[in-house]
Amino acid sequence: MDHSQKATVPSGIAELAEEMTMWRRDLHAHPELGYEEVRTSDIVARKLEAWGLEVHRGIGRTGVVGVLRGRPGNRAIGLRADMDALAMEEANDMPHRSRTPNRMHACGHDGHTAMLLGAAKYLAETRRFAGTVNFFFQPAEEGLAGAKAMLDDGLLERFPCDGVYTIHNDPDTELGQVNIRAGGMLAAVDYFEVTIRGKGCHGAQPHLGIDPVVATAQVVLAIQSIASRRTNPTDTVVVSIGQINGGSSNIVIPEHVTLRGSVRTLKRETRDQAEAWFRAAVEGAVASQGAAADISYQRAYPPTINTPAEADIATRAARDTVGAANILPNQPSFMAGDDFAFMLERSPGAYAFFGQRTQERGGVALHNPHYDFNDDLLPVGAGYFATLVEQTLASDPTEM
Repeated sequence: MDHSQKATVPSGIAELAEEMTMWRRDLHAHPELGYEEVRTSDIVARKLEAWGLEVHRGIGRTGVVGVLRGRPGNRAIGLRADMDALAMEEANDMPHRSRTPNRMHACGHDGHTAMLLGAAKYLAETRRFAGTVNFFFQPAEEGLAGAKAMLDDGLLERFPCDGVYTIHNDPDTELGQVNIRAGGMLAAVDYFEVTIRGKGCHGAQPHLGIDPVVATAQVVLAIQSIASRRTNPTDTVVVSIGQINGGSSNIVIPEHVTLRGSVRTLKRETRDQAEAWFRAAVEGAVASQGAAADISYQRAYPPTINTPAEADIATRAARDTVGAANILPNQPSFMAGDDFAFMLERSPGAYAFFGQRTQERGGVALHNPHYDFNDDLLPVGAGYFATLVEQTLASDPTEM
């Protein structure tokens, strides 16, 4: 971070820093998995109600929406925070460590929730905007598509928005720096399971069988050519195999082998091509060995693609929060996925990464048992949300 430019947040947000830290640490100590966020969503809903927001529970099962109206105005925006934790055992030793076995806030969703609550409290007290702010507290981001569940419950029909916005903490980036731009921020993530069926036989007589292990080796090589030989070098496809399972004896050629993995792409059209190439590569490889394959290809999350106008809006709010020198507009896309992408398929909007690393804290990777959200990011993130609202929903376009 350019330390000559400290984060500029509204004074009311700065005054909430200690309170947001208390909320965040309480949520961290009581993590809940996707669609199990009963305590978390109740805390969120009660706070929003206490601050005078119109509150709707049970959207996407455990999701919560808070509606805040300012001065008369026709425009509306949505601000989203994810609430769920991961099925991990926390390795930290601190007063607010997880009190629930095999449950941990290892991705910072406790911080995302706390900072959006802080923004909601500040905006409810000040209401220096014209129009409506919809606060989306989303369940089940971690692989369970909670954003889609909220959309399936009519989220954007019931709470229409001119744009939707969210942020994610980034331990790889310094506190006070923001990665935001138009275009692809995160990848589409799709999962595959392939069962390669051969004919089992004794290892001393391989000619009497059809070896699914050899066929699997051919498949592994064939699907890696999707990135190196089928995809335009200026585009990106990542094919990763995480599991290969087969056989139970070192002297018997098995009947079948199963492999599982993921395919990640940044463009919608490349995603379609990658699936077709994957199926063709698998089928061709197994056929060359006389084997057969059962292919399950599950489309999980689409790519997270910021729309240009909303990326500009988000960039301005971020710039006015952390300073122009701390905006990182040319960072490479991150090949993980986020289900906020479903919202961006239905509405214009923008996703931003906010750095949280300092020399003292915040640098442990996401999904690591030693991870903890850096509380110094709370007023920065809440300040960004508040600034975004006050700029985007200014009563007169000339004020923007």
